[in-house]
Amino acid sequence: MATQPSEPDHVTERCSNCGGDTTHDVRVEIRTESQKEENAEFSREPYRITTCSECGAETATRMNNA
Repeated sequence: MATQPSEPDHVTERCSNCGGDTTHDVRVEIRTESQKEENAEFSREPYRITTCSECGAETATRMNNA
């Protein structure tokens, strides 16, 4: 079974803003969730950030909701 090579930071996904399947830039970002300064270093979580290359809409999904 043959597969096509893909770019690791560009993925075709459905864009709810555009309403179609478009190319998205994808990155992982560590975000601090706590507003309290004393807890900030313990509340960092990884997020998958996608940005539509057509309309610029950005979606952030928390990666460890298991």
